[in-house]
Amino acid sequence: MSYSIYTENAPKAIGPYSQAVVSGNLVFTSGQIALNPQSGEIEGTDIASQTHQVCKNLKAVLEAASSSLDKAVKTVCYLSDMKNFAAFNEVYALYFKNAPARSCVAVKELPKGVLVEVDVIAEIGESDI
Repeated sequence: MSYSIYTENAPKAIGPYSQAVVSGNLVFTSGQIALNPQSGEIEGTDIASQTHQVCKNLKAVLEAASSSLDKAVKTVCYLSDMKNFAAFNEVYALYFKNAPARSCVAVKELPKGVLVEVDVIAEIGESDI
């Protein structure tokens, strides 16, 4: 049995999808971009500030699902330009201290012209990580 997650502490979905779905003991987030959930505007113009907002959004969605960034087991990161890889990693490491498995790819374009998007798979409940 699976169910959708919604929190006002993260941006509303900008399409026909959920902020996250819980299935079993895992939560699968939709990709988060640097939308400020209060204003609905993109937060920041550089990779560092946008990555901070993305991670804050992911944190809010995971917490709404009774999980956390520390329980992440896999992330997929989309960058609009691999030249931002090092700066992205600096901020990412502040939030994902347990070093989950990760894929990081460059894409041609992201929604609303942002520089980064990240989605997460995380455990719910007790974690041995």
